[in-house]
Amino acid sequence: MKHWMKKLIVSGALLVSFGAATLAPTSMAFAEDKATVVSAPAATPAAAAATEPAVTPVPNKGDTAWLLVCTALVIMMSVPALALFYGGLVRKKNMLSVLMQCLVVFSLIMVLWAVYGYSIAFTEGNAFFGGFDRLFLMGMTPDSVAATFSKGVVVPELAYMVFQAAFAAITVCLIVGAFVERMKFSAVLLFAVLWFTFSYLPMAHMVWFWSGPDAFTDAAAAEKALATAGWLFQKGALDFAGGTVVHINAAIAGLVGAYVVGKRVGYGKEPFKPHSLTLTMVGASLLWVGWFGFNAGSALEANGSAALAFANTLMATAAAVLSWIFAEWVLKGKPSMLGGASGAVAGLVAITPAAGFVGVMGSLIIGLIAGALCLWGVTGLKKMLKADDSLDVFGVHGVGGITGALLTGVFAAPSLGGTGIYDYVTNAVAPEYDMMGQVLIQATAVGTTLVWSGVVAYISYKLVDILIGLRVSEEEEREGLDISSHGETAYEM
Repeated sequence: MKHWMKKLIVSGALLVSFGAATLAPTSMAFAEDKATVVSAPAATPAAAAATEPAVTPVPNKGDTAWLLVCTALVIMMSVPALALFYGGLVRKKNMLSVLMQCLVVFSLIMVLWAVYGYSIAFTEGNAFFGGFDRLFLMGMTPDSVAATFSKGVVVPELAYMVFQAAFAAITVCLIVGAFVERMKFSAVLLFAVLWFTFSYLPMAHMVWFWSGPDAFTDAAAAEKALATAGWLFQKGALDFAGGTVVHINAAIAGLVGAYVVGKRVGYGKEPFKPHSLTLTMVGASLLWVGWFGFNAGSALEANGSAALAFANTLMATAAAVLSWIFAEWVLKGKPSMLGGASGAVAGLVAITPAAGFVGVMGSLIIGLIAGALCLWGVTGLKKMLKADDSLDVFGVHGVGGITGALLTGVFAAPSLGGTGIYDYVTNAVAPEYDMMGQVLIQATAVGTTLVWSGVVAYISYKLVDILIGLRVSEEEEREGLDISSHGETAYEM
């Protein structure tokens, strides 16, 4: 497999040496893979810099407004959307405990993001961790800017910071679904701090951090800029909005938790039916709406890339709903509301890494495949794993995230309607696309996420167990966490 950066350097060198208007050999340069720096370099060409003053880019009001609206939509995905989706799936004696966990974990991660999370994830450090330039958001002002995916185009850094904060918060909240109804509230919070610090932040840095497109002026500059990027970004991994960073990352942590925390009391012997599929449907619907901010907002600009991600999010999700319920209809004889809602989430998860890279027909295929595979994930695979993953976090987010991440490498190909790979040295889409090579890169990103997050999660659970204990007592679990942990109930008897 040829490394995509080698091709980029070759193409850039040819451009500098011969001054050609068009070049034959370029390959996987930087596509619209979401990342930023704390300040965007000036877009003035090097030749003009000697005679003309550098022009400082100014954020566009439309891009800024778009990013802030999308941030609000992503926040809605955690509270109330995910909270209601999860809450409706548990027994009514645990409804408030799930709402409380989602609300407080979300709030906790927001605070940690401002204190040190943003700095470690999105400032220059090494290939795995950022630095401390933005601890406590030090030096960030309303005039600070962050790079987008267009040369000379920036957004307010504060807008980018809160957008990424919403991503971090919902990722940690997703894990909660794997161990609901039996874990101490204090243990949930301590685990959230540990896993966020040592799994989410380095994964976000590895996949999304780069110096911005303005640094890629020629082959030499591109090589220098690439050396400061995250490890998986350097390898050319494509993750438009979080297939690895968010979904696979959270899913494997949830699965490990299901094993370490153990099965619920009565699991396999007593019925564990959702107490309100109505609330689950409301939550799923809000997730779908919020996901437009999640995916389309990851373009960082109000442009065609955002429109493509928006359309793909709509179509892939609809396809996954149909795929799931028709497969369920054939296998079980009846299509269920729970299946429809789960299919929607499966489609949303699968299209996330591909949203800005594949064509609309590609998104439909991804959705169809993900719906059926995730149905297997919560049935056949779950039985094989023998884990009490309460709300099927791994079956949907793990299987869907892996499916979407790998298929991104397939359907990003221009021959299949994808956008291809944009080369910022030549300022054009690379004429060649190595599908098998890209799929292997995607598989590397998936494997890295599974191992990194799995190891961090296991150590974190064990530390929490040693320090304060993971589970409530059997008596408290049978009584329900609403009363035993929070002293209140969701519904008056």
